[in-house]
Amino acid sequence: MAERPPSDIARETLKQLAQRRLPPTPEHFRQIYDEIAGASSPLPFPELPLRQILRIIPGQTPAQKRLLEQFESAVNQKDWSAMQTVLVGYAKLGASTPAAHLDAAPATTGPAPLSPTIGSTVGARPGTVHKELAEQLARLIEHTLHGLSSDDARVHLLGEQLVGFLRQPDPPASTLQLMLGNFTFRLSFAAEDQAAIRSMLLELLNMVFTNITALSIDDQWLHGQAEALVAATAQPLTLRRLDDVQRRLKDVIFKQTEAKGRMVEAQDQMKEMLATFVERLSAMTDASSGYQNKMERYAEQISQASRIEDITPVLGEVVQATRTMALDTRLAHAELTELRERTAEKQAEMTRLQKELDQASAQARHDPLTGSLNRKGLDEVLEREIARARRSDTPLCVALLDVDNFKQLNDRLGHDTGDAALVHLANVVRAVMRPQDQLARYGGEEFVILLPDTTQEQGVEAMQRLQRELTTRFFLRNNEKVLITFSAGVAQMTPQETATEAIRRADQGMYLAKRAGKNRVIAA
Repeated sequence: MAERPPSDIARETLKQLAQRRLPPTPEHFRQIYDEIAGASSPLPFPELPLRQILRIIPGQTPAQKRLLEQFESAVNQKDWSAMQTVLVGYAKLGASTPAAHLDAAPATTGPAPLSPTIGSTVGARPGTVHKELAEQLARLIEHTLHGLSSDDARVHLLGEQLVGFLRQPDPPASTLQLMLGNFTFRLSFAAEDQAAIRSMLLELLNMVFTNITALSIDDQWLHGQAEALVAATAQPLTLRRLDDVQRRLKDVIFKQTEAKGRMVEAQDQMKEMLATFVERLSAMTDASSGYQNKMERYAEQISQASRIEDITPVLGEVVQATRTMALDTRLAHAELTELRERTAEKQAEMTRLQKELDQASAQARHDPLTGSLNRKGLDEVLEREIARARRSDTPLCVALLDVDNFKQLNDRLGHDTGDAALVHLANVVRAVMRPQDQLARYGGEEFVILLPDTTQEQGVEAMQRLQRELTTRFFLRNNEKVLITFSAGVAQMTPQETATEAIRRADQGMYLAKRAGKNRVIAA
């Protein structure tokens, strides 16, 4: 019997849908079409649900990023073989397999490839999901649930039901598509809620730490620590930024604690010396008062004496009292001189310790790696320079620069080399720019340069001059010359513009410079 053409089968399918009074859904059409044709049609590739999963899969570590790229490529190409490899990789990663093993595994390893459709895979009945693919999806959903808050019971319930369904024998693909769509829809809301909760929590912590900073103006050591915490709770929050703030805060706390302890000790010694000084003055006053009383009594005895023999013993007592008073005076003078010298030494020590304490607190305004201003220090300088520029009606430019190919530099030579490269860049900037220009580390490999009394054209020229200087001042690492370049955007502040808006414009210019080929400066 000749095979019927697809057009005839389609017309017959439509008639059957009308006769059976079934809704003309794709699922009903496919079922009746297969029934008339006597064969199973391939199921459509579930691109939309897979892309919804792609949006929530983590991509922090190098192994996760590699798998995420492979996942997206498999979805774009609708390649079930590649999709199976990616899911196997995620399962191994979730089972704590070292990332190095995943990176070493060839992209074609794994079980037998899947067919282009779910329903026609090897070992699966038509219209069902391959057992191994179902298991990998179940593991993927379990790992996703572990990273979610337990507050949203609905998304956990849907996820657990989906995992249980996937682990049933021969789960129907059509049901899976529906359940997966419901789960990913709910999951998107849960992810947005968690992001909002984290943002609100950071905002509340920032408010608390800001209030502590305002209340601790007189306590500079506490003020410095509170400012570091304010910087830590500012958006955006990254693990590297938290690590930098933690190291800086530990260093500040150690130095401040040490300086604070020595200052308290010096203050106690100063109090002790002042108490001794007051006590000695009191003793001198008592001795002087006693000597005066004796002299008055001796004078009265002499005035009443009628014979020379009566005066002689009185004169002896006068001489003895005078000698005692002179000796006490010399001793008191020596003690007071010593106390004065010790007081001067302690005062100098306290001044030095206060200076050390101020320096330790000031470190909370500077980046510990490059020595440039941090976000808190930049905010203070921006506020001051903006006020000055508006008072004097002078131009003020903000330049935001980002080191080109910094990730490749870190991956190839290590993070220590990357840090040393940032220090080199900061040193060149300080050597080339004017004394009134201010450098701040804005985050990671991004820097902001504040250019007072500078128009936008002059700011662009200054950044281009800095780029030329970097080509002549090579960064040396293990006898290897490494050329460091950057892309930058320059924005001149308008009278009504805020610092945040100006930096945002400079950031947009930097992004355009990156897209234009890097190592460029764009006026924003």
